[in-house]
Amino acid sequence: MGFAKTLSSFTLLFIGYTLVNGSTPKFTLDSHPDSESVISANHEILASVTGSLSEAKAAALNHYSKSFQGFSAMITPEQANQLSEYNSVVSVFESKMNKLYTTHSWNFLGLETVYKSNHISLDTASDVIVGVIDSGIWPESESFTDHGLGPVPKKFKGECVTGDNFTLANCNKEIVLSEEPWLWFVIGPLLQASLFGIANGTARGGAPSARLAIYKVCWFGFCSDADILSAMDDAIHDGVDILSLSLGPDLPHPIYFDEAISIGAFHSFQKGVLVSAGAGNSFFQGSSLNPIRMEQSYGLIYGNSAAATGVSATNASFWKNNILDPTLIMGKTVICTIENFISEDRREKALTIMQGGGVGMILIDHNAKDFGFQFVVPTTLIGLDAAEELQAYINIEKIYPTITVLGTKPAPDVATFSSMGPNIITPDIIKASLLIAAIIKSHYPHWGPAAIKSAIMTTVIGRDPNGTQTTPFDYGSGHVNPVASLNPGLVYKFNSHDVLNFLCINGASPEQLKNLTAALTQCQKPLTASYNFNYPSIGVSNLNSSLSVYRTVTYYGQGPTLYHASVENPSGVNVKVTPEELKFSKTGEKITFRIDFFPFKNSNGNFVFGALIWNNGIQSVRSPIALNAIYLMLIASLPVSLLGLHLKRMHLYHFCLQNK
Repeated sequence: MGFAKTLSSFTLLFIGYTLVNGSTPKFTLDSHPDSESVISANHEILASVTGSLSEAKAAALNHYSKSFQGFSAMITPEQANQLSEYNSVVSVFESKMNKLYTTHSWNFLGLETVYKSNHISLDTASDVIVGVIDSGIWPESESFTDHGLGPVPKKFKGECVTGDNFTLANCNKEIVLSEEPWLWFVIGPLLQASLFGIANGTARGGAPSARLAIYKVCWFGFCSDADILSAMDDAIHDGVDILSLSLGPDLPHPIYFDEAISIGAFHSFQKGVLVSAGAGNSFFQGSSLNPIRMEQSYGLIYGNSAAATGVSATNASFWKNNILDPTLIMGKTVICTIENFISEDRREKALTIMQGGGVGMILIDHNAKDFGFQFVVPTTLIGLDAAEELQAYINIEKIYPTITVLGTKPAPDVATFSSMGPNIITPDIIKASLLIAAIIKSHYPHWGPAAIKSAIMTTVIGRDPNGTQTTPFDYGSGHVNPVASLNPGLVYKFNSHDVLNFLCINGASPEQLKNLTAALTQCQKPLTASYNFNYPSIGVSNLNSSLSVYRTVTYYGQGPTLYHASVENPSGVNVKVTPEELKFSKTGEKITFRIDFFPFKNSNGNFVFGALIWNNGIQSVRSPIALNAIYLMLIASLPVSLLGLHLKRMHLYHFCLQNK
């Protein structure tokens, strides 16, 4: 009896190809043919390793023919290796699974005032098309009404795709395209809404009349690389302005050249499409915002004190259906305990509390206190030690429903499980927080991805509620400020050539560049240092002596203006900006400046942080600074064993990434 072959989903990308008399595929750099020709050629190429055309058609999953060429298929690793030997195959990589991330609150970001303070008509945003790549939508929702919207922009090439419980009637001037939508997502219009009767209010999107193009790639919370790349290929061709992907991989994060989102994002960037993708919560433990406003206090009650008639206190403490007395929990925050941390549904407990009239839950669960769950009532998970402290407090204090507790740590706070920087692959780049792209695109329709990203990053709020400076590795440049981002003043721009230079200086090989770009790409000499990449942040991962960094800004404002530089010096480093003033006479004018760093203290392997601020009395343009200051003379004095350990760790990390 033989063994069954193990099949996996592999994605294969080409530069270009032709077939000669049905023989072994020969590749050329021809322009992209039509989709039917690509699909036919894909099947013939696949048949060269599967053995027959019928098997090839059965194995094929996705065909990429618009923004780049290729396909994904269920084949064996041996067949994948055989395909990789073809002379102009760009890359062959196994399709991995990604997970869905979360969404955010528009109210917390202050979007109420964006359209009022900037006098933006809702019609202004109506030509912005947001491509949403996730688990789909409920098209029946009133959120997707097209009332008041004009015709679909002519630039959009997509078509409505029907599916189970989804007809052409579900597409309208708001949902301009949908590929098998299934779950909900809100971007544009307004809707009076309530989630399970909780938090009654207005559910709305960030750009009130932006159009939606929905691409369903996730089922049961998981999303494959092959489907994501297919959706991005379609979206770029369809003419979306912005792509939103609230999803991403688990650790170890693949390097940029073998990962679907990065490959799709690069092609999107080349076409002027901004990609906003989730950073995830699976890296260094750190500091992602928890935007909960505590405007009212509520009484506490233990579950065992709210048992229904005939129910034991022990059973009530585990807080299950039909064991609680609604009259005792009405308007209170309920304390309950997990009985079986593996099989028990924590969300069901919250639903039971909500149905009984409770307003919140404190769940004693030491196994899950560092995990994120979606609850229908505000919920805090605590461990056993915290539970004992809470019990001691309850035993000695009377809890009043309207008490105000002072001296507590204010929100927004940071979830312990949220990932933080730096990114080990490219530590010189401080990542952006991207939530407001559609609004900026509607205000500046001709801006590209780099300008939009710059406007978001340089206008953020960089301090926590106590006024303490947070670090860029906690949550990027800072907390987004939608109102300020519409009037950034100065913008840092870069293009795809700058991106390729950045990858080259960080050691990308021609083969890796080919994987990313789907073209025969060579590094162009001389290369520019990675810290001179014209990004809105400044990062130097190895500052071992004085160093000069250069940036170029473009002015977008009304009339002549003068910007003055100020610096928040990183600890142990002196900073000088030349020139200290930037004088602009008209919009669109560019000026290059230099930032000199003079380290005088070793940072002991830790990054130190500061900021460069340009201010003209109206706009404040802030760029975070992150430096790892290491004196060469101090490095020489370190034990060789420590240096060897550091280098070994970095080598192993990259080895894991390249051999996923």
